Amino acid sequence: MNSAGHGDAPAHMGLDLMPFRGLRYDPARVGSLAAVTSPPYDVVVRPDGLLHLESADPHNIVRLILPQAGTPSARNERAAQTLDRWITEGVLARDPEPALYVYEQRDATGLVQRGLIGALRLSEPSDGVVLPHEDVMPHIVADRADLMRATRANLEPLLLTYRGDGRTTGAHAVVKRATGRAPLLSTTTEDGFGHRLWAVTDPADIAEAQRDLAGHQALIADGHHRWATYLRLRAEQPSPGPWDFGLVLLVDTARHPLRVRAIHRLLPGLPPAAALSALTGLFRVRHLRTPLTEALHALAEAAGTGNAFLLAGDGAYHLVDRPSPDLLARTIPTDRPEPWRTLDATVLHATLLKHVWRIPEDSPEQVAYIHDTASTVEKAERDGGTAVLLHPVQEDIVRTLAQQGITMPRKSTSFGPKPASGLVLRRL
Repeated sequence: MNSAGHGDAPAHMGLDLMPFRGLRYDPARVGSLAAVTSPPYDVVVRPDGLLHLESADPHNIVRLILPQAGTPSARNERAAQTLDRWITEGVLARDPEPALYVYEQRDATGLVQRGLIGALRLSEPSDGVVLPHEDVMPHIVADRADLMRATRANLEPLLLTYRGDGRTTGAHAVVKRATGRAPLLSTTTEDGFGHRLWAVTDPADIAEAQRDLAGHQALIADGHHRWATYLRLRAEQPSPGPWDFGLVLLVDTARHPLRVRAIHRLLPGLPPAAALSALTGLFRVRHLRTPLTEALHALAEAAGTGNAFLLAGDGAYHLVDRPSPDLLARTIPTDRPEPWRTLDATVLHATLLKHVWRIPEDSPEQVAYIHDTASTVEKAERDGGTAVLLHPVQEDIVRTLAQQGITMPRKSTSFGPKPASGLVLRRL
């Protein structure tokens, strides 16, 4: 059996998850494992969250996934130098033999999520093995590709989901056996989540998990830009080779259903008064004098009957719903299926951003994507911009569209819990 990095042609068209020698922090060389972890790069709320993580420990993974310097090339060079230095100093050490890694997340509410981390053979969307469900932004893919070229490493795993068949054998059995042993690491991060990691090195266990996964396809739950980056770099590099694979976490959502949250928009250059004025006669607007939690309940109720958004930034909340049918007919592309045309994210991008507010969605200066609801509102109020809060899409709609080869507007969903960055890396 080959470890990832040897690109023999796959014997099937299902998921092909390979073991690899994980690169992990030496607990003796850092303050604590929790202090060197980070949320995924695109969830870090900058600049406050970035500064907080950098100060948590001088070896925090954020110094690799979001390096800071005056120019993009200098940032990537700094990340590569930092990674090399940490390996030389023994802060990061490669495990002695290839493994699949069982990863568990657990919170105080009783949620338990378990999955397998490995190096997944890359496939094109047309193969139907890994299904993207969102469009990507080219400048982010280019940024991630430059970083990955410089470091020659997969610094954080993508989150992929598949639907197991409920059997007690296969990948489930491998995961269960592993969690009966002492873990490689155990830590609790400041968000209250406990994290544990086990290495599966027995060839029989690895083969059992691989046979099971070979019969499944996966949905990209988090990491579309990194997946697109994997594909771009594979096309650039010699094959067979390590670039034929990418670091992923595979979770069976039949056993561990993920939470689905919305990703909100911050429009820093659009004052709330101007945003609301432009909606006159096009949407119904109701002004709410309620706390955020109650306003979100009102959004959920409105979203149950049609497109709805919650605008904020002026100290109040404004529920926007019931778009004009004529407006939708004029602005929503008709070459997509009905489930896509009626998505809130579709209406937001095609109708509100493009036609009503005339804001280019490709401009990072004019549209920011933020996962945390309260942070989106706070930034809008502080900067004088408009926060657009969305209600999450159901996973079955996401999966159905993906299986039809239809991608949703970029940053439409946030699946979680997301894997912590910094627990295991893959050096190419």
